[in-house]
Amino acid sequence: MEKVDFAKPAFGPEEEDAVTRVLRSGWVVGGPNLAEFEKRCAIQSGASEGIGVSSWTTGAFLVLKALGVGPGDEVIVPSLTFIASVNVIRHVGATPVFADIDPRTFNIDPNDIRKKITARTKVILPVDQIGMPCEIDQILKIAAQYDLFVIHDAACSMGSSFRDSPIGSFALATIFSLHARKLITTGEGGMIVTDDTDLAAQLRVLRHQGMSVSDYSRHGKSPTVVESYGEIGYNFRITDIQAAIGLCQLDRLQQYIHQRRLIAKRYIDVLSNNPFIEPPYVPEYACPNWQSFQVRIKPNGPLSRNELMDQLFHLNIQTRRGVMASHLELPYKGSDTELPETEKAASECMLLPIYSTMELHQADLVLGALNQLYDHLSEETHGKCPK
Repeated sequence: MEKVDFAKPAFGPEEEDAVTRVLRSGWVVGGPNLAEFEKRCAIQSGASEGIGVSSWTTGAFLVLKALGVGPGDEVIVPSLTFIASVNVIRHVGATPVFADIDPRTFNIDPNDIRKKITARTKVILPVDQIGMPCEIDQILKIAAQYDLFVIHDAACSMGSSFRDSPIGSFALATIFSLHARKLITTGEGGMIVTDDTDLAAQLRVLRHQGMSVSDYSRHGKSPTVVESYGEIGYNFRITDIQAAIGLCQLDRLQQYIHQRRLIAKRYIDVLSNNPFIEPPYVPEYACPNWQSFQVRIKPNGPLSRNELMDQLFHLNIQTRRGVMASHLELPYKGSDTELPETEKAASECMLLPIYSTMELHQADLVLGALNQLYDHLSEETHGKCPK
């Protein structure tokens, strides 16, 4: 069978030309391409400010630091997320407090957030799981009631929308990932968006060693315009080379989303009739970008999740396990956390192939392989002699 990749970035001659222009310009970091990329990401997200950083993780770290989050503070976060969402809380010295998920959307359950709030809680860090928007309106209401910050982990959801408004236009700070598996990729990198101009200014200073005047703002000015360093900062910058790639990617964002929605629709239309596989649920408030396509393998089926993944691998179909349960990983074991829905989802879910240049016939190959496996098992079962 033709191999179907799990995921791949979508690069073309536009990106090659853009990178060449940056290299020839000699301005490869902190320059005009970054400024334009930040501006366009903010506009795309319904925010006024964009701050490019070296990764989602460094972006979240900077936001937590800027808000004064540290030792003694608690941050409520779902366990069902890539572990970076949790690690960054530890990086600033705070304590992650795990909340369970809504089993339909795999996103953090607002009702469980309320149960986890204590006098030490300072931040709620909800995640848009694999591009599916969380119930950010309910989360913001809870945060306002308890005077908490909300940092929106939108690593996977650039281009998604919640109640017809773009992700990035809700929380104090929203952070996107630009990793190779995301719709908009610069290979690696991240983008913070916010409407708070003071916070944005602070983040720009922190990302570049605490430098008060950036290279870009100094350009063309007298050499006696010098910077100062009023606080300890970091080197968390993203380059103009990456920004030039990101600008090309943004030009095709809607095209990418359109193609992924076609693939997702084909999967859902067929899998809705499969008795052993539960396709994703899309709530009425959400319009996902389909960064990933996660299904749940029902426990009453003839194959476990891992068995099905192995069988598909032998048929040249590349899959991955579903989103991890971070609290079960070694650094977070012993937290005495009971998260039944999270643990069930982590053991039963898997991701099917989906990417921006994937074609419908490749989705049909995936679906055909699934039918082939289940039909074969059904024939084996019916062919057995009764005892």
